[in-house]
Amino acid sequence: MNWMITGGAGYIGSHVVRAMTGAGERVVVVDDLSTGHADRLPADVPLETGTVLDRDFLDRVLREHAVTGIVHIAAKKQVAESVAEPLHYYRENVEGLRVLLDAAVAAGVTRFLFSSSAAVYGMPDVDPVTEKTPCAPINPYGETKLAGEWMVGAVGRTHGMATAALRYFNVAGAATPQLADDGVYNLVPMVFERLTEGRAPLVFGDDYPTPDGTCVRDYIHIEDVASAHLAAARRLVADPEASLVLNIGRGEGVSVTEMIRVIQDVTGHTDLTPEITARRPGDPARVVASADLIHRELSWTARHDLREMITSAWQGWTLRHPD
Repeated sequence: MNWMITGGAGYIGSHVVRAMTGAGERVVVVDDLSTGHADRLPADVPLETGTVLDRDFLDRVLREHAVTGIVHIAAKKQVAESVAEPLHYYRENVEGLRVLLDAAVAAGVTRFLFSSSAAVYGMPDVDPVTEKTPCAPINPYGETKLAGEWMVGAVGRTHGMATAALRYFNVAGAATPQLADDGVYNLVPMVFERLTEGRAPLVFGDDYPTPDGTCVRDYIHIEDVASAHLAAARRLVADPEASLVLNIGRGEGVSVTEMIRVIQDVTGHTDLTPEITARRPGDPARVVASADLIHRELSWTARHDLREMITSAWQGWTLRHPD
């Protein structure tokens, strides 16, 4: 198999590239470098710079690299931005995927792995969240991911393409400091930023119906996310009729208060008491994955714990913020 990984120079994508090339898979990366960095990639992995909205570009890359499988990770992924700019998100995430699938069908690609999100579930009132939990996204980002799952599944059924959609929960950590997330959009880097600036970390609401009143989430190490991609890609190769939708999580809930406590312990910034502020609109009290199906289907289980996630993320943060 020759795999094309879109968004392969980004945070998640570069870890998937590392996992797949480390396992001997042949890979070419497509990335527009709007948020990715070329220096995240191994020197021997070809990088084609361009967008999935450019059909001529895709046709050339698929032909020149004899691509037979695609791992599609490229997407816009900031929830608040999606609310402010829904048309931009539909263009990038839905129209971009449509163009890519059209090119894939024309090129005879037979395997397609789609990067989805737990955002497709919205605010599920169940614990744990299984793949059969009804999808009811509450923001345009989640809507684009659900629409993407539908599109991938329909194309797979019609054109005999083996497909899988992986629904990530809360991703954190880094395989190496150089590959760490450089965005400040998720809880871990947000707390890092405030602690290193000498400011108290923020807790958005402490009156939820949870043991300590703060939101509970399922955090998954990025290396586990990457290994799940490798396992799914190999399953698609082994089963040309596969049509999978799978959660990627640890199946363990961690509250915001618990998370901040571990972050402060790892970073040594234990002198700042978290500041309680108002709830953010749309935050569900508890979202924890069931990881039973992915274990049954791919024999995959998360290996890394919470402290490993935070320690590896902190090493990356200090590399990028030496002062």
